[in-house]
Amino acid sequence: MTTPILSTDVMDGIAVITINVPGQPQNTLGAGLRAEIGPLMERLQKDTSIKAAVLLSGKSDSWIAGADIDELASAKSGAELAALARAGHTLLKSIEGGRVPIIAAINGTCMGGGLEIALACRYRIATEHRKTTLALPEVQLGLCPGLGGTQRLPRLIGLQGALEMMLTGKNIRARKALQIGLVNELVHPSILRAIAIKRARELYEGRPMPDSSRKGKGVGTLLLEENPVGRSVIFRKAREGVMEKTRGNYPAPLAILDVVHEGYTHGADAGYTREIETFAQLAETPVSRKLITIFFATTALKRDSGVEGDAPAPQRITKLGVLGAGFMGAGIAAVSAMQGIPVRLKDAQHERVLKGMAAVRDVLREKLVRKQVTRQEYDDQLSLVSGTVTYQGFGNAPLVIEAVFEDLDVKHQVVRELEPVVSPTTIIASNTSTIPITDIAQVAVRPENIIGLHFFSPVQKMPLLEIIVTPRTSPQAITTSVAYGKRIGKTCIIVNDAPGFYVNRILAPYINEAGKLLDEGCAIDAIDEALLAFGFPVGPITLLDEVGLDIAAKSGKIMLASFGARMTPSLSLQHVQAAGRLGRKGKSGFYTYDDAGKKGGVDESIYALLPTGNTRSQIPAEEIQQRCVMAMLNEAARCLEERIVRSARDGDIGAIFGIGFPPFRGGPFRYMDAIGADEVVRRLEEYHDRFRPRFEPSPLLLEMARHGKRFHEGARS
Repeated sequence: MTTPILSTDVMDGIAVITINVPGQPQNTLGAGLRAEIGPLMERLQKDTSIKAAVLLSGKSDSWIAGADIDELASAKSGAELAALARAGHTLLKSIEGGRVPIIAAINGTCMGGGLEIALACRYRIATEHRKTTLALPEVQLGLCPGLGGTQRLPRLIGLQGALEMMLTGKNIRARKALQIGLVNELVHPSILRAIAIKRARELYEGRPMPDSSRKGKGVGTLLLEENPVGRSVIFRKAREGVMEKTRGNYPAPLAILDVVHEGYTHGADAGYTREIETFAQLAETPVSRKLITIFFATTALKRDSGVEGDAPAPQRITKLGVLGAGFMGAGIAAVSAMQGIPVRLKDAQHERVLKGMAAVRDVLREKLVRKQVTRQEYDDQLSLVSGTVTYQGFGNAPLVIEAVFEDLDVKHQVVRELEPVVSPTTIIASNTSTIPITDIAQVAVRPENIIGLHFFSPVQKMPLLEIIVTPRTSPQAITTSVAYGKRIGKTCIIVNDAPGFYVNRILAPYINEAGKLLDEGCAIDAIDEALLAFGFPVGPITLLDEVGLDIAAKSGKIMLASFGARMTPSLSLQHVQAAGRLGRKGKSGFYTYDDAGKKGGVDESIYALLPTGNTRSQIPAEEIQQRCVMAMLNEAARCLEERIVRSARDGDIGAIFGIGFPPFRGGPFRYMDAIGADEVVRRLEEYHDRFRPRFEPSPLLLEMARHGKRFHEGARS
């Protein structure tokens, strides 16, 4: 017998409805839940003994987490999706306008269709639980809200606030939700049920209800939003902002603006109709399909232990040791403390430790300033981090991460010093971005405990964690590292040890090709602009300045020594680095920087350092894009062929989350599937004839082109 999703208890005229999708960690608005809600709404309308209702969740930290994405992805046509959305609209209108007022009692995640249900309820109470977040994240899947959110949200919290939520998909925490009027009341989780029942009774009795729905709306905001001229200004500015950010590569944000505008221009019913049509149309776009594949890939990685077959249980990280209190070490310490992990932060000198502790405080304070944590939570997190210049306190740490200077001798010294003072089961991880983990493990007594944890900068913002394993790394070291990475909110991919690992290795030929274009006289800003138009978040020359020209030059030498002539660095980078320019950190690079490090325009004086001097060449933007991107794609194929990454899925996620490969293109492997391996090989061979040897097609690509294969077999691109 199928376990029901909804259970209903009626007490003194109040129906308490509990949602609990069996066997799932979160409630989703799938077919099973929809099938039960419809008859329940009919019952509420017909049973006159029921005066009001409360909608609760049976999950500890999830109300309704949104739609069933599997169901959306498996829909065979836009018409099928439109029918689903239309049925959902009918259901929510029965919630909104029914005889029985419904209270949404929200604890935990309330996303997408879940929030749209809450918006249709008469009253919303949220808990102060740290996992209580509300959002309409459909734009992140290339969609618009499909159950009336585009119409109800602006009318509840105002046009500007609603557009910000829908165009970014960002999470709103409970206290912020109260401030902007998204919820009417905030309570402790322990009294949510009791307060919700009390409010339900007050609602049907017609008694005054607590309401903060006008908070956050100043007089100026109201005057701007409540007249057609003011709204036109808001829509125009929002459209300009979307185009500046997306360059038109993502259709969903523009479509959301159109749907919201339709509702303001022709009324809510017209807006609802337009929303249904737009939702179905967006779901069939290649962009949405690719963004949904990214969602599925990251969801699968959340369930991935990192080890095939029977995986040993990970050690629980009850304490973390961090060696090196610099920028990266402090970032690692901060994100770990955010998740309640005590951290011991060590450096060689007291001054460095104090500087590192200050950096930890700054990272944690940013969350406080943004009101993402309370003052008490901030104080608690800060108290978890302690500093030292000795190894005292490291003996009982299950995991120690070194983020010391990028020098093999220094890392060998760390391993030699650590192993005698830590437990035999302690995992020693290196945050190196260039040195093979096998080389670091050469001096280890217990090489099975040595692993790489390659964080990306800044640690608190970059979502990817490359976990580098050697043939000798133990399965438990892998599962423990993966579990730790997930705990601190990272998307983890397993990478087999090799110079540059995966992300930096595929980045190297991309950066090199941008440098070769400089060697040929291409303008600095022309290169950056072309790759921005392709969809990267920053151009490759800007990225060089951000990374640091000294670091890029050092990495380039390692790549050349490891992979030969195809990784030969550009003369331009060599000349600029030799001139002592460091990029942003030295306020002197390819671009100008003010005293605060803010980027200005191209530093025209740098052209005198380049091979062509002040002579510029006009190279078409498409060629700039293709040369840089094809170099990256070719190297990604080599990495898959050499099993540096386990799968095309991991390669796509690594490139998107690690270096900002355009998500709407699905990652390097899905992009190659979209244009075809034969076409990739054709373009590579064309450039190979002109620029030997760096574009020679990888053997894997040649084989795939010959046999018409795809990296993601059976998947829609």
